[in-house]
Amino acid sequence: MDKTERKEKIELYGCGFDLLKAALAEVPHEVMKWKPEPTEWSVHEIIIHIADSESNAALRARKLIVEPGGILMGYDQALWADVLNYHDHNFEDALEVTRLARKTTYELLKRQPEKVFTHAIIHPEYEAPYTFDQWINIYSRHIPGHIEQIRENVKKYTRKNVNM
Repeated sequence: MDKTERKEKIELYGCGFDLLKAALAEVPHEVMKWKPEPTEWSVHEIIIHIADSESNAALRARKLIVEPGGILMGYDQALWADVLNYHDHNFEDALEVTRLARKTTYELLKRQPEKVFTHAIIHPEYEAPYTFDQWINIYSRHIPGHIEQIRENVKKYTRKNVNM
């Protein structure tokens, strides 16, 4: 990834929380804890997942900056949602965690010299070294990807309730 593309993706990363808040403003209250299927996440669960994922992402970015060549912790996101019972978590707290993780990491990324973005680390879910560019690609798309999931939940809920 060249410097221009990286900067664009970092900017997308930086506005992720605002995009999420705007998308959530369009979600009816009755859809928040509704699950399209028993194995699919509700909007509430998606938000809690985002908070957990963004917390991990913030730590991963710092590890990439400070300890290239080190080892990252992997985690099973579906297991976390199930065992941690995401519906019992506070929605507003999760949004605040996401906001702060994004804000502080975005500010940190903007201050890094170009050479930092050549760093790589060992990720248990990848055979090859996990590069900073991979991190940027994944997390610049993370919230936008979940916004699409949230919008799909709303569409499915609407279709189901219109056809009743």
